[in-house]
Amino acid sequence: MDKNRIEGTKHEVKGALKEAAGKVTGNHAKQAAGHFEKEAGKLQKDVGKARDEYKKS
Repeated sequence: MDKNRIEGTKHEVKGALKEAAGKVTGNHAKQAAGHFEKEAGKLQKDVGKARDEYKKS
């Protein structure tokens, strides 16, 4: 398993928590930062999946 998949999942969860906290508190900056981190985590996870698929072939 590629380390990007693990790190991506970690960032995705952390971003989702930040985004939720921003929504609850009404802090739009924290909400936006959380959304950005969540999306970056998804991208990093996809890179890890692609690298795993490449290594299999």
